[in-house]
Formats: sequence, C-alpha cells, structure tokens
Amino acid sequence: MTFQLPQLPYEQDALEPHISKETLGFHHGKHHNAYVTNLNGLVEGTEFEGQSLEAIMQATAGKADKAGVFNNAAQIWNHTFYWHSMSPNGGGQPTGALADKIKADFGSFDAFVEEFKKAGATQFGSGWAWLVLNKDGKLEVTKTLNAECPLTDGKTPLLTMDVWEHAYYLDFQNRRPDYIATFLSSLVNWQFAAANYSAATAKAAE
Repeated sequence: MTFQLPQLPYEQDALEPHISKETLGFHHGKHHNAYVTNLNGLVEGTEFEGQSLEAIMQATAGKADKAGVFNNAAQIWNHTFYWHSMSPNGGGQPTGALADKIKADFGSFDAFVEEFKKAGATQFGSGWAWLVLNKDGKLEVTKTLNAECPLTDGKTPLLTMDVWEHAYYLDFQNRRPDYIATFLSSLVNWQFAAANYSAATAKAAE
C-alpha cells in the first residue's frame, strides 16, 4: 500500500477571495504532494510499510533518527486535516454542544478567538495552531512547531490552522495576523470541528 495525495474537499477556487486558487494549487498540489512522495520513498521496505499515518506518527515522534519519516507522515496528516478545517461557507460561530463546551472552557467564544489568534500569531517560524480536546476532557488552544501534531501527545485535534508561510504568503504576504483573522471570520469549518468533538466524546463514553 502506498500513500496517495487526498483530494481537496472543494474545488481549488472555492475559498476565493480569501485563499486563492493559486495558493491552493501550490499548497496542495506541490507541498502536500511532496510529503506523500517523500514518505512513500522513506517507508518502502521498512517496518513502516503498510502502516497507517497515525501509527507511523506515534512510532516515530520524538525520535531523531526517524525525523524524516515523522515529518513527512505528520505533514500529510496535518494538511489533510487542515483542508477539512476550512469551508467555502466557513466562519461564524459554532452551535450546539461544541459551542457550549467552548463557552464553558474558555469563558466565551470571543475569549477562544483571542487565544486562537494569539497561538497562530506567536508561533515562531513554521507551524500550526490547534483547537484540541485534552485527555482530561477540556478544550485547549495549542500550537506546534513544523510538523508536530497534538495527536502524538494524546490530545484529540478538532480544528487546525496552518501558519507555514506557504499557506498564506501569495495572498497575504507577511500579514499573518490578517490571514488568521480571515481564517476565523470566513473560512473555519465549525461543522467539521463539531463532528470531531462529537466523535471524541462518544468514544470517551464507551
């Protein structure tokens, strides 16, 4: 079994004018695809061949001699999750159980927004901002460097925002805060986050 580049959940121009077709073409078709090609080459003939991305990530996280395998596997996972974290009709606020949980754990939706913006803006260099469900059942905003993913720390990702420069530079140049604000106001897919939260709470209740 070899890894394949997953299709975007929308057309390449579907996020315009916020994220351009050109950005998605490079980001998905070049960057994401390169991680797929690299990982297939790295795992061929090794103990990781035929394993899932999640299994590879868990087995290689924090191991310097397996950094190449981890970085490419995690970047495939992170990017696939990121595409679904956005929607052509995104933005606004969550509803239902996730909205209630955000209010309970952050104090208000606005407080969550400020924390998420801060995580994205203060991630030095390349990385990701996340909304996760901790093992203790509380929501948390966190950030990770480069290819790192909260999944390998036992946290359940609900939503992510890519803050590598290639995610926004063609559209926003060096204005990362503007990209972050646009992500939250016009792109974020709360239905995806809510579905992830529902699945995580159902699993915890088993």
